[in-house]
Amino acid sequence: MSIQELEAEALKLDPKSRARLAGKLLASLENLSEEENTRLWVEEAERRAMEMDTQPDVSASAKDVFREARAKL
Repeated sequence: MSIQELEAEALKLDPKSRARLAGKLLASLENLSEEENTRLWVEEAERRAMEMDTQPDVSASAKDVFREARAKL
């Protein structure tokens, strides 16, 4: 079963079952080994760096991010 098929089946569940499944999935991420956690963060950092290299106009400056955050408070 592909991830897309799995997602489609999960979305067919009633809300209570989806919430329970989501909780179990999130909890499973908290139990990752330090090595696995490090690997995932490195992959994410590399993905973001590549995105910034290929689409520099998509990123926002820290100044803009903080201004938007303060506006929402």
